[in-house]
Amino acid sequence: MAMKKIKSTSLVISTYNWPAALRLCLQSVMNQSELPDEVIIADDGSGSETRELIESFQEKFPVPLMHVWHEDKGFRKTVILNKAIKQASGAYIIQVDGDVILHKNFIADHIFLAEENCFVRGSRGMLTPDKTKQLINGNAEARLHSLSSGILNKMNVLRCKWLAPVIARKSLSSKSVRGSNLAFWRKDFEMVNGYNNNLIGWGHEDEELATRFTNKGIYKKVVKLAAVQYHLHHKEACRKNEPLHAEFVLRIRRINTIYCANGLNQI
Repeated sequence: MAMKKIKSTSLVISTYNWPAALRLCLQSVMNQSELPDEVIIADDGSGSETRELIESFQEKFPVPLMHVWHEDKGFRKTVILNKAIKQASGAYIIQVDGDVILHKNFIADHIFLAEENCFVRGSRGMLTPDKTKQLINGNAEARLHSLSSGILNKMNVLRCKWLAPVIARKSLSSKSVRGSNLAFWRKDFEMVNGYNNNLIGWGHEDEELATRFTNKGIYKKVVKLAAVQYHLHHKEACRKNEPLHAEFVLRIRRINTIYCANGLNQI
């Protein structure tokens, strides 16, 4: 495995109108054993409560914390992620959603597992509604670890740093990619022109990006036992456009599309 030293990292956190979850996410970033060089909030049109929360964290945050926002015109996650990553200075981008809590070694694991010509899909444990409520309400006894109650898939939150590289799987497959735990080289992101701004609404925007990565010959590296996060429970977003997005992903996989016409460079 040809590891590559990372000069700088940017953590990009997408969010929309759930400041209570974002608070937990940012607290988990502050508690990292190894910090990113900067954190950028990709805000898809949240209200003033989210802005005020971010401002309160900026006063005490250990690394630069930026807030990239655009007007709420519906689900435009691809657009706001492109805007945020365009402002990032890191050579390596680690991307999460604002409704996750990061294991204290999350950033360190991603840096350790970064590899040239690869993007990384990390591991995610799903939390129950009750566990999520406890955490949101600030219950100190609801601390998270692999033996915690309220985790639906505990195998996904086990961590063993030194075994993780041994069992990591690499393939030219874009399936089962989650933008909530994703890392990639900025140069690779620029090479495929970032996220597709035309994908409006929930569904498959991360898989579409991954498909263009793999079409370019960049490998998906699936990681277990490292890069662990805990996903807070919430209601599902509207999935009206999901079938159209799924069909689009199949089409670009079939015709081997690498570069999207409306992406990072069109922001």
